[in-house]
Amino acid sequence: MNDLTASVAQALDAAHHLHPFTDFHELNEQGTRVITRAEHIYIEDIHGQRFLDGMSGLWCCNLGYSRHEIVDAVTKQLNTLPFYNNFFQCTHPPAIELAAQIADMSPPHLNNVFFTNSGSEGNDTVVRMVRRYWDLKDQPSKRMIISRENAYHGSTIAGASLGGMSGVHKQFETLPYVTHIAQPYWFGDNNGMEPEEFGRVAAQALETRIQELGPDNVAAFIAEPVQGAGGVIIPPESYWPEIRSILERYDILLVMDEVICGFGRTGEMFANIHYGMKPDLVTFAKAVTNGYQPLGGVLVGDRVAEVLKSRGGEFGHGFTYSGHPAACAAGLATLKILREENIVQNVKAVTGPYLAKRWAELKDHPLVGESRTLGLFGAIELVKNKATRERFSPSGYAGMVCRQASLDNGLVMRATGDTMIIAPPLIISCDEIDILVERAKAALDDAYKTLTAT
Repeated sequence: MNDLTASVAQALDAAHHLHPFTDFHELNEQGTRVITRAEHIYIEDIHGQRFLDGMSGLWCCNLGYSRHEIVDAVTKQLNTLPFYNNFFQCTHPPAIELAAQIADMSPPHLNNVFFTNSGSEGNDTVVRMVRRYWDLKDQPSKRMIISRENAYHGSTIAGASLGGMSGVHKQFETLPYVTHIAQPYWFGDNNGMEPEEFGRVAAQALETRIQELGPDNVAAFIAEPVQGAGGVIIPPESYWPEIRSILERYDILLVMDEVICGFGRTGEMFANIHYGMKPDLVTFAKAVTNGYQPLGGVLVGDRVAEVLKSRGGEFGHGFTYSGHPAACAAGLATLKILREENIVQNVKAVTGPYLAKRWAELKDHPLVGESRTLGLFGAIELVKNKATRERFSPSGYAGMVCRQASLDNGLVMRATGDTMIIAPPLIISCDEIDILVERAKAALDDAYKTLTAT
């Protein structure tokens, strides 16, 4: 498509399309980047510029963009049963089979699935389910849900309240029964502690808050195993065991938001397996359909499910498209590929370790204060001074410079403040990881020149 067509597309977009998480005025001045096609792990814009997609779309296209098996499965389902709901004692084969398969690949205590359309709706469902559980247990005072600062749990009122992003909270009144504790961000908040000590101290903030609120008033703790949108915050290994001990001591539900981590990102099917946790509820979405159809849900542990099922009464919650047959067909095709091609095992044994090795090379760059990975997550911290960890001013400027430099070098790498993050498709090869890292190095070099030019 020529430049004139691109200009028309941008003008129409500016006139009619409001984008998520966007400064509308700023975007319309700059113009949007119009993405027109994709193949394997690459995307292409309207000008024909090609980029290695280091973010798997939006953490979701783990199998890349060329999976005809998923397209075929959705097409077949649309020709058979394009829609029916799961209300009024009805169901359909794709929802039945997908719920069973997700339960089968999960830890043994997670045997029930509630379908939604997104992770945001999944976390709304969590709030409703947690409340219903404690009411049925005759403990109605258990209302408070503890989350973490800088967490991301979606964009609905409930999801954004559970999330811990202050900029979002300034734009609406958050739910009064949600409170937040510090995130386990070792690079930014360690105060001279080694990772193991810091992990325990960060976890103990949970116990402190429980005691402040009173254990009889706390219903649940919700957290991402790895905070994704917050900057790929990978907690020290000491963190999650301490969290588990605290929750067991006070009889509080654990909700793990695996919308980003689930279905192989960490080298395990779910990150709670990697960390040895036993969550009561697990939110999932994104990669369950490889991004080809909207689908999310909640895996419900036996502890909660048995109460919901045995004590009667309607659970007054659900969505028109909960368990949509075409979306479930996409999920079934996605899970089949994950199994048959040993995708998750390959991340754990081959590409995850290889990314860790190559990504670690970036820590020697003068702009990098820390590089870190887990599975096929990666992050680098941009600093002005490596010894003191001083950042560039204003906050976030270095990240935007590096993001643009990354795009100029044919790589999609996301900026979260002054942290650059990646989550490439799980099908990426070691040779393609080499390309990714070389382009990231080139981006850092270009950004360094810009940031030190004045």
